[in-house]
This record gives sequence, structure tokens and C-alpha cells, in this order.
Amino acid sequence: MSERKVLNKYFPPDFDPALIPRRKQPKNSQQVVRLMAPFSMRCNTCGEYIYKGKKFNARKETVEGEDYYGIKIFRFYIKCTLCSAEITFKTDPKNTDYSAEHGASRNFEPWREERAVEEEDRLAKLEEEENNPMKALENRTVNSKREMDILDALQDIRARNARNERVGQSVDLMERIGVEEIETEEDRERRRQEEEDEKLVREVFAKIPVDSAGSGGSAESDTPAPVVTMKRKAEGVEPELKNLLPEDTRALISSKSFGAPPAKKKKTDMKNSLGIKIKGKTVAKAKVAV
Repeated sequence: MSERKVLNKYFPPDFDPALIPRRKQPKNSQQVVRLMAPFSMRCNTCGEYIYKGKKFNARKETVEGEDYYGIKIFRFYIKCTLCSAEITFKTDPKNTDYSAEHGASRNFEPWREERAVEEEDRLAKLEEEENNPMKALENRTVNSKREMDILDALQDIRARNARNERVGQSVDLMERIGVEEIETEEDRERRRQEEEDEKLVREVFAKIPVDSAGSGGSAESDTPAPVVTMKRKAEGVEPELKNLLPEDTRALISSKSFGAPPAKKKKTDMKNSLGIKIKGKTVAKAKVAV
């Protein structure tokens, strides 16, 4: 078991490699390779569809007498999965693809048809330009005009992007520079409005007139009634109504008596007056004095 892991083999001193007989192989021998179907195809014998990517044990050989600029072309042999008919296809170095050769037909592929049509149009256009110099000049003029239009559109897009970038940079700069000034102006306007509202409230509600008689003066005098100014805070506790009156008025209210309340009449006990005593369930009548 350990010999299978040995990398170096033993060669005796009298070993002569020239004495080893050479194995003779045919010139175009086939090799068995494992591959996948390079394109979807349909068997010509039974009509079975073989999709792209189907794995096969194929035989590979070199095509004799065919090459593409020195590149060898190989042929592959596979069998149909249903009827076991032989199918062959070759490599196509010119188009970097494979081409069906025998036993199956390649399925239709729209993109390959479009490419073939485009290639045919291009070859026809080149042939027409070679035979007609005026047509070549017209084609060059059309191509130049198309290129100019593309360049103009590209220049417009670049100018628009540059203008948008400049506008964005200016807006960002104005926001960074003028944000404090804008906020200060708003604060100033808000402060001015608050001061005006406070002044109006002070003028309307902060002055309370007091009766001259209550303050000790005569009601018949021509002197104007004194004015008491009271400062009140919105967050403070509301004062009591009694505290807003003058001191003499408060003293008069506290000292004035409104009379004693009427005495309540005592309820007469009818049972005692009639001499009836209640004891349990028996009722006794007392003698009434004549």
C-alpha cells in the first residue's frame, strides 16, 4: 500500500530506455472524451430533441485536410439518446462556434439569424461602395452628420450636468453661510411679536380701578379714582378674590354679623305626653288625671 505513494521509481544500473519497444498507433486515432452538447439539435432519424448542455461520451478526431489559419478542426461523434443514431459535429474557429455535420440539424436561433442578416447587409454595403464612389461619399456624409448629432447631444448633456452641479454647489454654499442669519431674523421677528402681545395684555388687564370711598377719600370729590397696578404672571397661582379688595372692605366683611340663626323647635314626644309606654309587645295605658 505504501508503494503507490512513492513519487520516484527505482531504475536498475543496467536500464536502457532504447530497448523499450515503441507502441504503434494509427495516424488519425480517435480519443474518448466527455463533453456537453454545444447547441440544441434535433435528430434526423427519430426526431428527438437534444438540448444544449446534455452530456455525452464522445469520440474525438482531427479533421484531415481542413484548418483555419493553422488552427486544427476537430470532429466529435455522439449517439442519439433515443435511437442511438450517430451524430457528428465539428468545431468552427472562424465564428468561435460549432457546426452540425451529420445526423442532426441545429435548432433555429433568432439571434444567429439577426447576426447573419447584419453581416450580409454590411458586405452588400461595402460592395456597393466599391462599385459606386458617389454612394460611398453619401454614406460618409451621413455618417459624419450622425457623429456630429451625437457629439452635440453629448455636449448638451455635459453642459446640463455641469449647470446642475454648479446650482447644487451654490445652494449648498448658501445653506452653509446663511442658515444662521435666517434663523436670527426669524427669532427677531418672533421676539417682536411676543413683546407687542405682552404690551397689549399689560395695557388691558394689568390696571384695575379702585373706588375712592373704599380707599378713604370722598365719593363727591372731583379727584380721579386711584388706580392700582397689579403685576401677574401667567405661570403663577391665581390670587383669591378677597385679596383684591381694600383692607377696610375686608375688615368690614369680617366684622359684620348677619344675626344669630333662629332656634330650632324641640319636637314633642307624643308617647310621653299621652303616658304610653312601649315595652316589648305589650302596651300599657297610664291613667289620665282628671
